[in-house]
Amino acid sequence: MIPALFRLRATIALLIAALAAPAATRAAKGEEILVMLRLPPPHFRSGGDYDGDYGDGIRRTQMLRAAQRIARDHHLTLVTDWMMPVIDLDCFVMRVPDGASAEAMMQELSKDGHIAWSQPMHDYQTLGGPQGHDDPLYPAQPARTLWHLDAVHRLATGRGVTVAVIDSGIDARHPDLAGQVRANVNLVTGRAFAAEAHGTAIAGIIAARAHNRIGMVGIAPDAQLLGLRACWQANSPGSIAFCDSFSLARAIHYAIDHKASVINMSLGGPPDRLLSTLLDAAMARNTAVVAAYDPHRSDGGFPASWPGVIAVSGSPAPGRRAPVQIAPATGIPATQPGGKWSLVDGTSYAAAHVSGLIALIDQARGHRQGRVMFVMSAGGVIDALATVQGRTAGCDGACAVAVASASHD
Repeated sequence: MIPALFRLRATIALLIAALAAPAATRAAKGEEILVMLRLPPPHFRSGGDYDGDYGDGIRRTQMLRAAQRIARDHHLTLVTDWMMPVIDLDCFVMRVPDGASAEAMMQELSKDGHIAWSQPMHDYQTLGGPQGHDDPLYPAQPARTLWHLDAVHRLATGRGVTVAVIDSGIDARHPDLAGQVRANVNLVTGRAFAAEAHGTAIAGIIAARAHNRIGMVGIAPDAQLLGLRACWQANSPGSIAFCDSFSLARAIHYAIDHKASVINMSLGGPPDRLLSTLLDAAMARNTAVVAAYDPHRSDGGFPASWPGVIAVSGSPAPGRRAPVQIAPATGIPATQPGGKWSLVDGTSYAAAHVSGLIALIDQARGHRQGRVMFVMSAGGVIDALATVQGRTAGCDGACAVAVASASHD
């Protein structure tokens, strides 16, 4: 029995090592698809003496063997995977043969009864506009006057609230972010972690430190951040970063698993079944999901278009049925890697404002609300002070309801 157990563990170690090989050592050719397999129930021993490592090892071996069989039968290359017990799936990345069509391969895989579903590996990008000049911090933050931040911060500062920033890498050593980032995790396969412009800017807008006599003040300066690097900065200058279905799925699952109250996704791309499933799982746990509205897409882009997600823009979005919240999006002071600040523009940064605001609401209401009522000013912009105060009387139709965070004690 003991030798057999050692052989089992050795086999698992070899399989995991093969899957975890750096992307740089794997072939770069061929399209990648995602293949979803249902996780078997956790293993239990008779008598109630449950060994989690033992059970997880058996389940892990089952999944890897099934994936290897599928790859072999369909001439696919197994790249890597990520177990997602929150939605009872193991997501495998597989590469189709050179010259083969991903669409044709997915049609072929749909006939395999052991597969829950397969889908393309979609690409996404952050929605920040061209980066502004890198002069020292401009003294007037738009939200300071528009949202009456001095008065709002007398009511709440985001203390006790965790916001997951799914974005490019955050510079956690920035003097305005020191101590604000609870975890800084790289979820991009094959790319070393880097502190990058877009993610660092989003983090600062949400939770830059207050009362430190430098830089700026975040909307929720006492909130804690989960820095989840699912996007990577392009080599060219600017603030655009790129993501894919797999990296985003890993990040959303991590945010759910670590009980984030708010998830900020300042990015957009095509609809995606796996990401939609994970977003539904997050919102079912009363986690607020905030996304940047893409003005170049008729539906606002995904995930902003997904039901229940709080879509945010810098200006009205005519023709859209679901409400789009409006927040500051131009001339925004933001933290930058290397202890710098700059001015940024784009709906990415409007979304960050609303994520910070929801953190304030969460604290002000004792971390117990399931939905939040945004109170609107006459111009259709969120009245942050009235919203945090919880005023709804006299809205005269100028209120909008959106899913918000709940307690994760």
